[in-house]
Amino acid sequence: MSPSRSDVMKIRGVFIEDTFAEAFTMRVARIIITARSARWVRAAALKLTGFATSVIGCKVEAGIERELPAKETPDGRPGVSVLMMTMGKDDLGKRLIERIGQTVLTCPTTACYDGLPEAPDRVGVGSALRFFGDGFQISKVIAGQRFWRIPVMEGEFLVQEKFGMLKGVGGGNFLILARSADAALEAAEAAADSMSARPGVILPFPGGVVRSGSKVGARRIKSMIASTNDAFCPTLRAVTASALPEGVNSVLEIVINGVDTNTIASAMKTGIDAACRDGVVAISAGNYGGKLGPHHFYLRKIMSGASG
Repeated sequence: MSPSRSDVMKIRGVFIEDTFAEAFTMRVARIIITARSARWVRAAALKLTGFATSVIGCKVEAGIERELPAKETPDGRPGVSVLMMTMGKDDLGKRLIERIGQTVLTCPTTACYDGLPEAPDRVGVGSALRFFGDGFQISKVIAGQRFWRIPVMEGEFLVQEKFGMLKGVGGGNFLILARSADAALEAAEAAADSMSARPGVILPFPGGVVRSGSKVGARRIKSMIASTNDAFCPTLRAVTASALPEGVNSVLEIVINGVDTNTIASAMKTGIDAACRDGVVAISAGNYGGKLGPHHFYLRKIMSGASG
């Protein structure tokens, strides 16, 4: 059944709640990693994006955007693009230097390039990592961009001096409310698969799926930034104000970060459509009443194709 703009919106029998996802402005960089083979490209990318699910505990949110064929990379070798996001400019620069230095410079045969060359805001990365060369590093300017060649035991590590930064969006999301854990997981896997490798978006959590959705703060330990979203925990129905419809016994969340709101909305539409299948009761979203994040993704508007 196709969605309609009415008081009740359903897609293939799945109810789309009249609510919105609330997201935040973040700073985003795109890192292009190349290597001699796809094996080493992926090895570097997986380490680079490790422990990068949420700024709540990881300081950075990152994910593989897509694999790049040799014809799309700066040096004609197999590549991958990664999006890395933080809440501020200074944090992003620090995280880029730390992670590229520890996971890409160390990986055999890799090189590292800026994937946002037109971005006006620039942060020094190669200009900091060059000091690992202990004075033996050399630079070269190509088409107005400086690159550093850092000697390593294998040969040389090539890295661009500066990387671009843009304002992006983090925290686009939707919740899959299902009758069983199996149904929730199958729907979440389908949603994550449908959104993977889309330019401009990443799903920063493991496999693109979150089981531990959170709310702001905590009831008991006031110093906590976030705690379990008890309103959507099926096992807490009897002891908290539940937001779950009858028959829902498992909930999974998909979080989408991206370069802009339109890219995220498009990914959400694809993912929600894929999640609407047998065993799913409803699709909802996480928000804070519109008070914390300036970007609001209204589920019914997205699924009906309406703008705004």
